[in-house]
Amino acid sequence: MKKNNKQISIFEGRKIRRFWDEKKEKWYFSVIDIVAILINQTDFQLARNYWKVLKNRLKKEGSEVVTKCNQLKMQSTDGKFYLTDAADTEAMLRLIQSIPSPNAESFKLWLARVGYERMQEMVDPEKALNRSREYWQKQGRSEKWIQQRMTGQETRNKLTDYWKDNKVKEQDEYAILTNIIHPVKSSHSNGRGEAI
Repeated sequence: MKKNNKQISIFEGRKIRRFWDEKKEKWYFSVIDIVAILINQTDFQLARNYWKVLKNRLKKEGSEVVTKCNQLKMQSTDGKFYLTDAADTEAMLRLIQSIPSPNAESFKLWLARVGYERMQEMVDPEKALNRSREYWQKQGRSEKWIQQRMTGQETRNKLTDYWKDNKVKEQDEYAILTNIIHPVKSSHSNGRGEAI
């Protein structure tokens, strides 16, 4: 799985970490984030403990939901990335059925909407670009910064497409080429010390 597609989604004001797997064309959601919302718990450790107990119970019952959970690196509140249980939409819908919660039905609708939005973006990529632009504007980014970011992404995409067309192997050779161009890329900033 590519590790550059980590994102945050919002459900009723609460953050949910998610990851888009390009090869499988699926969203993977942080199980603990969703469990916390379903049990109406803001304390991460208590939500984690709830998931740990539920996970063991489901394993004993022979539920396939647990085996469909993957461990993906997701960013924590301390800014570091940790392996986190994550599940795709189908597994999440099955997991939701195991947790008594007044939020269950609205959560199912939310998952369906997230999947629908992704399908729309695949048909019309401009929607994804517009969503990114709106997100950066809400963060207070300048129009110049946004334009440079979008142009930089387009340039990187063209470069990686060129590498693919010229038989560059995805892992080792990509890493070498990325390391060569990285100092050039990181030397450009937006005036606030942020790389563009």
